[in-house]
Amino acid sequence: MRLRTEEIEAYLRVVEFGSVSGAARGMALSKSVVSKRISDLEHSLGASLLQRSTRSVQPTEAGRHFYEQARAAMAQLIRAAESLSETSRQLCGELRILAPMSFGTLWLSPLIADFAKAHPRLHVAMELEDRQADTRHERYDVAIRVARLGDSALIARRLAVSRRIVCCSPAYAERAGLPADLDELHHHACLSYSNALPTQIWAFHGKPHQIAPRVVSPRGVFTANNGEVLRDAAVAGHGIAVLPLFIVAADLAAGRLIQALPEEEPIEDGVFAVYPRSAFTLQKIRTLVAFLQAAMSPPPWDVSNAAVKTSVPQPALMLRHG
Repeated sequence: MRLRTEEIEAYLRVVEFGSVSGAARGMALSKSVVSKRISDLEHSLGASLLQRSTRSVQPTEAGRHFYEQARAAMAQLIRAAESLSETSRQLCGELRILAPMSFGTLWLSPLIADFAKAHPRLHVAMELEDRQADTRHERYDVAIRVARLGDSALIARRLAVSRRIVCCSPAYAERAGLPADLDELHHHACLSYSNALPTQIWAFHGKPHQIAPRVVSPRGVFTANNGEVLRDAAVAGHGIAVLPLFIVAADLAAGRLIQALPEEEPIEDGVFAVYPRSAFTLQKIRTLVAFLQAAMSPPPWDVSNAAVKTSVPQPALMLRHG
């Protein structure tokens, strides 16, 4: 039996992407090359590894068993090879990063570009997607998450704090007035983020005499699964939104958005680097985390808009609903 690592790699990617075309994109190969490698692997093993349909590709029972064994073996081979590079203090191999779309395009991508430039022997692959992938089963080395994390089987390293702002456009404030307090949000048009529960988005720190956070569920008139889409809707005057400062800092500084409830403080999120627990953490992950912690301390989106927290709307815009 003759097994080739590129054939095993192709099979692992097909199972993880759920399709030959997805694996081909991820490996920068043609579909025909990936299909040929899978076919050659099945021939060498004398077993069918995949069930193919018009919509997806799923592993057979034998294929699932081989996947688990082969994935662990390949990971061990990669760790063995990469550990050699640590003796020369040069990172090598592949570093796969998953990050949220807006945070990735607005702030993370230039940092990752600088990191890749500093480590030319390291192949960095970054994917932007707002879902929360299972890094234990999908072969991402590290995922960047903007969230409030609870208990997890993963290791989470805090990179920064992500403050959120209740905001709207000056035009909306002129037309509908600004809410006097959280209760008045129920009378306003509000913009909702569909990838999270309202209790996660519209949650505010309690007053000094309150212990529990205050949560409101305002009337939604516009829903999207991307923060930049909601920002554009807010700038266009469609309503009030609670958005991360890293998305709206430039709009607040330019006056395209104003704070709708400057005296209220939404519960902040954390920016985390998340990766699976293991007997040891690869040097490439430790180096990336340390680099991002240094680059985000303090958060650059807070520094560029430091006056936002205490800014006050112009008198013409200090309207109240009612």
